[in-house]
Amino acid sequence: PVAAIPKALKKAGLTLNDIDLIELNEAFAAQSLAVIRSLELDESKVNVNGGAIALGHPLGCTGAKLTTQLIYEMGRRKSKYGMVTMCIGGGMGAAAVFENLQN
Repeated sequence: PVAAIPKALKKAGLTLNDIDLIELNEAFAAQSLAVIRSLELDESKVNVNGGAIALGHPLGCTGAKLTTQLIYEMGRRKSKYGMVTMCIGGGMGAAAVFENLQN
């Protein structure tokens, strides 16, 4: 998701500083650390309730699981913006930005 994150932020007209919470799919710890370090993500915003290593990695529903986790946590914290990111086989990645309109 290293390439996908800046593209999603640009389309949304935002920067990483605008993002309150990030759900980063981490199939492997090394991959997560590489993404966090490459993009200089604020670790206090990443996977605040645990990630796939701690909670499990349901095959085929990663996007739905991460988005649901993010939306509920954004509501609890009254966060304005959140981001879901995930790696995809073959070196690809995906990222989506969500806005809480109930603030």
